[in-house]
Amino acid sequence: MSKADELQKAILNNIPDQAWLKDRDSRYILVNDAFMAACRLPENKIIGKTPVDVWPAEWGHEYLDTDRRVMEQGERLRYEEQRHAEDGSLRWYDTIKTPIRNDAGEVIGTTGISRDITDRKLAEQELLASRTQLRELSAYLQTVREEERTRISRELHDELGQSLTAIRIGLDVLETQHELQDKDWLNNLQGLKQIADSTVESVQRIAADLRPSILDELGLPSAIDWLLESFSERSKVVYELILPPSTLAFTRDISTAIFRIVQEALTNVSRHSHATLVVVDLKETKDFITLKITDNGQGIPVGMNLKRGSRENGLGLVGMRERAIMLGGKLKIQSRAGAGTSIEVRIPKAPKTSIAVEAKAALPGEQK
Repeated sequence: MSKADELQKAILNNIPDQAWLKDRDSRYILVNDAFMAACRLPENKIIGKTPVDVWPAEWGHEYLDTDRRVMEQGERLRYEEQRHAEDGSLRWYDTIKTPIRNDAGEVIGTTGISRDITDRKLAEQELLASRTQLRELSAYLQTVREEERTRISRELHDELGQSLTAIRIGLDVLETQHELQDKDWLNNLQGLKQIADSTVESVQRIAADLRPSILDELGLPSAIDWLLESFSERSKVVYELILPPSTLAFTRDISTAIFRIVQEALTNVSRHSHATLVVVDLKETKDFITLKITDNGQGIPVGMNLKRGSRENGLGLVGMRERAIMLGGKLKIQSRAGAGTSIEVRIPKAPKTSIAVEAKAALPGEQK
């Protein structure tokens, strides 16, 4: 071995990844220790041989093909491959092959390096799995929260609301039965009646905010109309609701998601946009439901990340996007400073509504 070859081998052996040199016929000229360990052969069984002599036939022919591509095209080739380790486990490798040229620029061979990226691949897979599990858990928690809101709303309306109404009726009876019509007594009675009336209104408002009964009883279009009317009364912002001529029918999950998205969007308009007009357009096609909410306000500030939201909007943008994603849909936000904001949601009519069910089944202590 010449001093040049010894120097090349010393350099290759200082590379922790598998490294090699081949001639134009794909015969190995030089390999490092990591390469020999990977193919589990000594150097004298590798030098002068081709990949089909060193590796299993399937891999060997694949390596010959990639060598041929590098030499014919004269360009570097990078690809990922899988190989079984000695213990039978499947390993991932990031392989780079580069043409070797002589002084005349002719390709006379190839050099390559292959790095074990199994740990990185496993980490990526675990990250993807974790994201999926978090999204499933989020969907499940969203479902649980809506169910709890419905229960609390029903109890407030049916139990506390009825009790307060009974108090109000009782006060009316006391008022009619009082014989002396004492002024102070009547004033106190009127005060109690006002408190009862105010409490009934508060209970009705809280129950509606938690889960408006109109959403379950009359459907999404009526619920959005009610929401916009209430919003306009409070904020003095004019609204326009555009609905298709046909009657829309939605699943409970879709109705809840769209209603909450509209609710959050209106909250942002009220707090931040300084708008005077809001347009809500709900459309239905064969496969999709599209919701578009547009205002003529000041727009979202320049530099704000429209995917992450901000502290000022309470991560409302993120919440709206997650609601759409959990149903297999997408949410797109367009905004320009001083030119208003447009939020468009597109949800398939047959979404993957089983996510929440799968997440519930995957919780600790339960079998999937």
